[in-house]
Amino acid sequence: MPPAHGGVAIAAPPVLLQPLPPPKSATVPLPPAVLPAAAVAGIAGALLLPIDRPGIGWLLVALAVAVAVTVANRGRFTWTNAAWGLLALALLSVGTFRASGWLFALCVPAAVVAGSLAVVGARTVHSVLYDMVALPLEALRAIPWAGRGLGRFAGRRDGVARRIALAVLGAAVLVAVFVPLLASADAAFAAVVTAVIPDLSPAVVVRWCLVFVVVALLVAGACYFLAAPAEKAKKESPERTKYGLEWTVPLVVLIVLFSVFVAVRLVVLFGGTEYVLRTSGLTSAEYARSGFWQLCAVTVLTLAIVAAALRWAPNTTKADRLRQRVLLGALSALTLVLVGSALSRMGTYQEAYGFTVLRLLVEVCELWFGAVFVLVLVSLVRLRSSWLPRAAIGTAAVALFGLAVLDPERLITDANLDRAAAGKPLDHRYLAGFSADVVPVVEARLPEPLRTCVLRQVLAGDSADGWPAWNLARASARDVPLGHCG
Repeated sequence: MPPAHGGVAIAAPPVLLQPLPPPKSATVPLPPAVLPAAAVAGIAGALLLPIDRPGIGWLLVALAVAVAVTVANRGRFTWTNAAWGLLALALLSVGTFRASGWLFALCVPAAVVAGSLAVVGARTVHSVLYDMVALPLEALRAIPWAGRGLGRFAGRRDGVARRIALAVLGAAVLVAVFVPLLASADAAFAAVVTAVIPDLSPAVVVRWCLVFVVVALLVAGACYFLAAPAEKAKKESPERTKYGLEWTVPLVVLIVLFSVFVAVRLVVLFGGTEYVLRTSGLTSAEYARSGFWQLCAVTVLTLAIVAAALRWAPNTTKADRLRQRVLLGALSALTLVLVGSALSRMGTYQEAYGFTVLRLLVEVCELWFGAVFVLVLVSLVRLRSSWLPRAAIGTAAVALFGLAVLDPERLITDANLDRAAAGKPLDHRYLAGFSADVVPVVEARLPEPLRTCVLRQVLAGDSADGWPAWNLARASARDVPLGHCG
């Protein structure tokens, strides 16, 4: 009922005419340390980030961002935040030791996801997809928030913004005058200046400005989220289907189908190569190639089905919970057998046709699928699955970091050279397309002149690094002596 005054009802204004609530950026308070922390981190990013190659600067900038966010928010973090933050730093540290561009291109977005989860902390009412990309999303949303803070700072009556601008301008003028004079007076000092300060071309200045804005906004976005964090989610969601028949019948059919497939695979296993040749008309390698991708697709689809059952299948009664444990446990166990079969097929295929980056990556993905199904089996003990999505993301990031530690290009090169030692052909052109990570293996195992020919192609695009782009693999490769490529 609308309120009445003196017995006369007053109609509420139309919805379109009602005043809009103020935006979040206008109501969330801006801690005083946010803008200085974002500025310092942005300057560090502009000066240290080698955006065109892996290098130690990526780790240093990540540390600057972590310190800035921690200082601006007075260190109010949990062990969960710290674990995700350390994982993000570990992924970005790969650029310090590995020169592989494709590997670092995978580590950077994985580090962004880990960093987002480090900022978000406990699971929110939003989906896990939001939690994974919260950092870049909140960085965009923080633009008016930070702009409001800048406006208030510039409008202070004590003129502190003007004094800071004059101080920075004065320091810049002094540096611009005295550095060239001192550099012309001493060759050693000039060499240091050249190493520290690059050629200030327009392209370099534009790059510095862009990187400054991106890094500063990442810090501001993290602080914006932490200033008004999203509501935390409940431990378990109650929205589930009422009846279990629509889940039981499909899961039972799938379990029977997988059981028959596993039984056939056991017959093939004990029958050996002769059985494969006799029944399929294929070689072992052709048989492996014909089934690996299909088994990968089966694994992915099964994982989606299991996730849906954990999320929506009824588990209120004791019978419901027993049904979930039995059906999903059996399905997960059988899928682990399929994962093992897929890995076996890929191993056979690579032994026959050679080892490549793509084949190694799909093997790692299949291993990760197996790890996720193990996590599913663990969740069935108490039928609590709310932690599963983040655990799956964490295992994926750890698997990627583990792959980087193992040095994938060195593993692939070693495996292909082992095949060549067994009398199989070696695609040296493929090896020549790798990064400096393969230099130690090629130097030690390839005979001349093929060794020098491959190394020259590997190092052909190498150029001198500024110290922010220093990389252990590239630095070590430059010390390798080269002969003549006949």
